[in-house]
Amino acid sequence: MLGCGAGSTPGIPTEMDEATGTMALPLTETNPAPNAYGLAAQRIKRCTFRRLTQVEVAADRVYDVACLFPDRRRPIPLGDLDSAMPICNSCTAAHIFRPDED
Repeated sequence: MLGCGAGSTPGIPTEMDEATGTMALPLTETNPAPNAYGLAAQRIKRCTFRRLTQVEVAADRVYDVACLFPDRRRPIPLGDLDSAMPICNSCTAAHIFRPDED
């Protein structure tokens, strides 16, 4: 049975199960804030071989990332911070990350 029963919000239809006498209210869907679950923002591991170069792009802070592993002589360009993050975070080279990152 559909209708607006006593104690319900006016204008919102509810369904009542006559056998049990219980009423189901429609659930409102809410999108939680991106960090509502207390998760830390994803970040790039701190590496001793990474070189960051600031690039002027309008009013934004943009950094180019280069990897200097293994000999610090020839940089390997990795792009900006967003594109370098998965590459750097999946690196398995031994002893290149700061001690608090291992």
